[in-house]
Amino acid sequence: MARNDIYAHFHPDEKSFVDRAWEWVERAAELHELRRTDFLDPRQAHILFSLANRHPDAAIRLDGGYAVAERKRALVAPDYRPLEEEDLGIAVLEIASDDRRISELDHGDYLGALLGLGIKRDKIGDLHVSESGCHVLIAEDIGSFLNAHLRQAHRIEVTAAVRPLSELREVPVRLEESTISVASMRLDGIASDVLRVSRAKIMDPIRAGRCRVNWKTVEDPSVSLRAGDVVSFKGFGRFRVIEAEGVSKSGRIRLKIGKYV
Repeated sequence: MARNDIYAHFHPDEKSFVDRAWEWVERAAELHELRRTDFLDPRQAHILFSLANRHPDAAIRLDGGYAVAERKRALVAPDYRPLEEEDLGIAVLEIASDDRRISELDHGDYLGALLGLGIKRDKIGDLHVSESGCHVLIAEDIGSFLNAHLRQAHRIEVTAAVRPLSELREVPVRLEESTISVASMRLDGIASDVLRVSRAKIMDPIRAGRCRVNWKTVEDPSVSLRAGDVVSFKGFGRFRVIEAEGVSKSGRIRLKIGKYV
């Protein structure tokens, strides 16, 4: 398949990942290699899955360590190779503390502590935050490093221990729901209301490529959102458009929104 035909289906900013993913698929199909990727976000997983399905001699398995994982590792292999029993190399990092203030830490605090040690985001899967600490899905090859070096999260002393997947303590994603009234389904208008910043201020991160809709970079403020869309702004947070609840007499649209907390 011509590379240009592949690019036509994806955003120009995704070209480098498309190149890597297509190489994994080709090497699996033509050189009979097994590739285990790092953690992929849902958009990357979609790209890789769609590329693997374009090649008749390639197979793929995606798994993030539990049934409803958002970030997942992939196995790409020749189509004759069974993948269900292959090891994805995922472990659980348990972060705990005797300090009662640990109940105040959030997703960003734990992720910041991990990235602050020089760990790449690709090595980290989903985080499950509770009042007693955090369980983090990680690539098992960084487990010993984190076990030895992770000692603090947002100025709180913590301990780290690597656990098997069977000990994962799942914490369901929580959404803080609210209803807003907007003039249209434009990205900039909805994001401005949800994130409580001016419409002028929300333009800059969108045009700078710091906004993603369904994990795909969007640089056009006028893009229309739909129910089910997940919108994230680097530095501002993330929300989901849950549903449109109707139109008021003045013609404004009532939207149910869920902010990730």
